[in-house]
This record gives sequence, structure tokens and C-alpha cells, in this order.
Amino acid sequence: MQLLVSPSSIEEANASLSADIIDVKRPAEGSLGANFPWIIREIKEIAGSKPVSAAIGDNEYKPGTAALSAYGAAHAGADYIKVGLMFDGADRAREVIEAVTTAVKREFPDRYVVIAAYADFNRLGTISPLSISPLVADAGADVAMIDTGVKDGRGLFAFMDEETLTQFVRWNRELGLRTALAGSLRFEDLDALKRINPDIIGVRGMVCGGDRSSTIRAELVERAKMMIG
Repeated sequence: MQLLVSPSSIEEANASLSADIIDVKRPAEGSLGANFPWIIREIKEIAGSKPVSAAIGDNEYKPGTAALSAYGAAHAGADYIKVGLMFDGADRAREVIEAVTTAVKREFPDRYVVIAAYADFNRLGTISPLSISPLVADAGADVAMIDTGVKDGRGLFAFMDEETLTQFVRWNRELGLRTALAGSLRFEDLDALKRINPDIIGVRGMVCGGDRSSTIRAELVERAKMMIG
């Protein structure tokens, strides 16, 4: 299980270097808020050989916009390009997933495409994350992810239980996909996450002392890394 940490600045990226993956996002613009391409480039330089992920937003149903954003993130140096599906409908989701995957893989076949849906889909009116795995696999993307769309203190386990998340991981592995789980995760969740055993867990608030709008602390990143092994 790899630890992905989401800094929003160069300073925070320096504090995140003990993580396995450095994820570039802008929390002010949403759960998967996109940061600026020059920030992606600068963090990529800081990270060295460590992979860098970049969120490209909680996307509406706009396949062209999502594809262009994904291409831009890959061109800026992101190894993982992460898109959130902030809309409903399997056919529409398929179109966006295929557009994003094509935009990245045609020129950057070694990059990874991450497709995220939201555990709190009922209150958002968006596609269920339990519907996305075959769409992700069919498009040739790499990682199916569950996050939370509203950051109000209620995390992943407020909306999905351990059994459901374990099944999600199992489905993805059967389809040849990796799984990422995120969503206001806490240190207290790590034992359950180790049992569920996704490939990647994504955190921010956990390593900011519980408040994702605060600043990442290097000692908390190191603690999380140590606890997951």
C-alpha cells in the first residue's frame, strides 16, 4: 500500500518527500482541485525520481475540457493524471474516461490515468464509484479511485463500509486495475485500510493535523508512512 500526499505548494511538497507519491492539487478549488502547470513542473523537479500525481478537477460532463486538462497535466510532468467525475450517467462517464485516457496515452503511454468517483455520490447526485471499474478498464486507464466530494469532516468510512471497499479493491484487481482510496482519512482509519489493502491511499488532512486547510507537517507524513509500512 503506497502513501500519496497532496501538497498545494512548493513548501508543502518539501514536507511531503517521505511519501511514495507526491500529489499536486489546489484544495481551494475543490476535492480534486487543479493546481497550476508551473507548480506541477516545480514539484516534479523537487520530487526527483519519485512519482508525481496531478489532479485536474472535479469535472463536469465536458469531455473536451477534461481531455485538454489531462494533456496539460501530463505535458507539465505528472506521472499520474487524476480526474474526478462530478456528474451522473454511465454513458457520459465512459465518454469522459475515454477522452482523458486517449489524451494522455497517445503521447505519454507510460503515464497513469486515475479515474475518481465519490463515496458521497448520493448527496452529490453523481455516478456511484461502484459503477466505474469496468469503464476504467475498458478505456485502458490504470487506477479506479474513491474520494469524497464534500470536505465537511465526514470521511470515506461515513459513506462506505469496509466490506464494500474490500469488494471494490477485489473487482479492480480482477479487471487488472489498481485501486486508490481517499476522503478525509484519519490515522484511526489505517488499520481498516490495511485490511482492505488498496494499492494507494491519498491523504491531506491527516498530515495537516486534521485540518486540510492547514499546512502539511513532515513529521506527520513520516508517521503515516511508518504506520502503513
